[in-house]
Amino acid sequence: MSVQYYEGIGRRKTSTARVRLHSGGTGTITVNDKPIEQYFGRATDAQNVAAPLKLAGAEQRFDVTVKVSGRRRYRPV
Repeated sequence: MSVQYYEGIGRRKTSTARVRLHSGGTGTITVNDKPIEQYFGRATDAQNVAAPLKLAGAEQRFDVTVKVSGRRRYRPV
């Protein structure tokens, strides 16, 4: 059985972010193999990441995985 996902890639200068939305998920968000709360130091940053899914009413329909490489603005805790 193949897992279906939607993928988007964003680039800026020397940084790249690859985001995958896995359908049939439970709403978990991971960034560089860490839970979103652990990757971002402030709770408001984690809420801003999840806001588009919440606005669309799809927060419990997808699992989100993000791979970020290059220079980063936020430092993991």
